[in-house]
Amino acid sequence: MSELVLIANAGDGSISALRLHRGDSPRLEVLETTSGLPGCGTFAVDPDRDLVHAAYKGDQPGIATLRLDRATGALTALSRTDVEHGMTYLSLAHGGTVLLGASYGGGLGQVWPVVHDEGSARLGEPTAEVRFANLHCVVPASAEQGTVAYFVSLGDDLVAQFTLGTDGALTALDPATVAAPSGSGPRHLVVDGDHAYLVTEFSGEAIRHDRAADGSLSSAESVSIVDPRHGLQHSRLGADPTQEHLIWGADLHRAGGWLVTSERSSSELASIPVDASGRLGAPVHFTPTQQQPRGFNVTSDGRLVVSVGERSTEAELLRVEDDGSLTSLSAAGIGRGPNWVRIVG
Repeated sequence: MSELVLIANAGDGSISALRLHRGDSPRLEVLETTSGLPGCGTFAVDPDRDLVHAAYKGDQPGIATLRLDRATGALTALSRTDVEHGMTYLSLAHGGTVLLGASYGGGLGQVWPVVHDEGSARLGEPTAEVRFANLHCVVPASAEQGTVAYFVSLGDDLVAQFTLGTDGALTALDPATVAAPSGSGPRHLVVDGDHAYLVTEFSGEAIRHDRAADGSLSSAESVSIVDPRHGLQHSRLGADPTQEHLIWGADLHRAGGWLVTSERSSSELASIPVDASGRLGAPVHFTPTQQQPRGFNVTSDGRLVVSVGERSTEAELLRVEDDGSLTSLSAAGIGRGPNWVRIVG
């Protein structure tokens, strides 16, 4: 069994494609690197159509739609769409027919239809737009009453929640927003059935939310993701965590019975237990990883982690042990400034 791992290298403006080999000695094999995507730090994968929608920056930021060759890892450009502000997070909904984006710098969330022509694909005109300060994430998820899109605003300390129609229209839920702790800097969100888990950048917390039938969130318990041995202090918007020794939370993903999170000042991954009810416990392991781990991901079976660091040029493969500890298995060379990882089964 093998999967493809795609990694955005913002420093090189490229996407690396690697083969993840299973077996007795799991390893990563570098296949191909696709350039021409300046500052690329996010992309969304449509595995059914072998399409990748990748954001890039520059004088004219945009989103490139590319064809993925699973055998070689090569990405071939099909179309490019200009956007007003560079996108920080992209995700797909409704079977790959709707693309959602969040722009941190623009404080803007947008929705586009994906038009699938014979042998090609492109983005249509935006169908919806929302504005919140420093949007960092947008995640669509199914609910009993339809599809919901969650926009996470780091600057406004909230998660905005909308129903997402197949036509790309957004309709605010009631309530329209869910507050995060003041000054916590909510950053990334993952949805897991009846729960959603949020990681904060400035306070270094993982916060569980319960999901109602309509997809609306209500906050529950929170736990720290920060190793107390490092003495990191609460951060704030505009601060330099590396100079002031501050918390710098980044990403999170489910890995079986664990929630794994990353913190960049310590360059560590935390393993947080999740019980049968979805409740979070205190972290039980902190594992050193690549320097400044903005992004990582977990295989669909929850057994392997692929971690990268903004100040590293390697992708690290780790195994999730039964006790939640992470064992480093191997590494492979990639580009500069890697910060986004997606695994294609």
